[in-house]
Amino acid sequence: MGKRLLMAIPITLGVSILTFWVLNLVPGSAAQQLLGVEATEEQVRALEREMGLDRPAWIRYLDWLGGAVTGDLGKSFVSDQQVTSLLGERLVVTFELVILAMVGSLVLAIPVALLAAYRPNRLFDRLSMIVSVSGLSVANYVLALILVLIFAVQLGWFPAIGYVPFTEDPVENLRTMALPAAAIAFPLFCFYTRFLRGDLVDQLLGQDYIITAQAKGVGPWRVLIRHAFRNSSFGLITVVGLNLSTLIGATVIIEQIFAIPGLGQLMVQAINTRDMMVVQACVIVFAVVTVVANLVTDLLYAVLDPRIRYGSS
Repeated sequence: MGKRLLMAIPITLGVSILTFWVLNLVPGSAAQQLLGVEATEEQVRALEREMGLDRPAWIRYLDWLGGAVTGDLGKSFVSDQQVTSLLGERLVVTFELVILAMVGSLVLAIPVALLAAYRPNRLFDRLSMIVSVSGLSVANYVLALILVLIFAVQLGWFPAIGYVPFTEDPVENLRTMALPAAAIAFPLFCFYTRFLRGDLVDQLLGQDYIITAQAKGVGPWRVLIRHAFRNSSFGLITVVGLNLSTLIGATVIIEQIFAIPGLGQLMVQAINTRDMMVVQACVIVFAVVTVVANLVTDLLYAVLDPRIRYGSS
């Protein structure tokens, strides 16, 4: 596991170099954005010198990297605030959205997949597969607009946009986060249901240990949950870990639609204003979260199955 932790360092470093290089290729600058289209060439150049943007890209990157290793991600070109302060405020909101979506999708997908696998090819199984395939074919932003139209505009159960911090009003916070979390969670629910149901059915139909348990007179629900689901949980954990990066990516669009002040909305605003320090920091946070999620997935593997010991022969 120590080797895997060390591997996270070059991965994060590579992402930071690639991000800085790509952002450096984007036309325009924060100085041009701040001064507006009517600014003269001399005014733009003068502000770029003041902001340090006239220096070679590799020097700016090394300066940024030197600060980043000590926890200083620089200042926003637009708001003049510390980037770490901006990230801290938004990260909490995005994490809440991600956790709600992940937990909600798993809480619904596991019992549905178990019921579908208990009697495969019956009515419930076929209905669950129709819903799963249909849900996977709908994009997050389309689903978000449908949810707003039904539950906010027509029924008025939830607000269409806005955010209330949990510390101010927990009930209103959950109401504002319900539709954004549902828009992200539903495709995940469909994917997990289909994946888990297929894995459970494959095990129930052909694995020797399942046949042995059935021959010993173990009941079908006990075989399904105690034996088949336990083994399928390893695959599910891997899929959940790999999906985390996709999940975080989805928050960028969903936060824009529902006006949720999270990390995704911050990154989009920073891209529009060419605030490269903030964009760079947001991408690094996404990369670090993805790397950490994969490490946690590996740790859970080892905990659930003691036969797995990373780093040993």
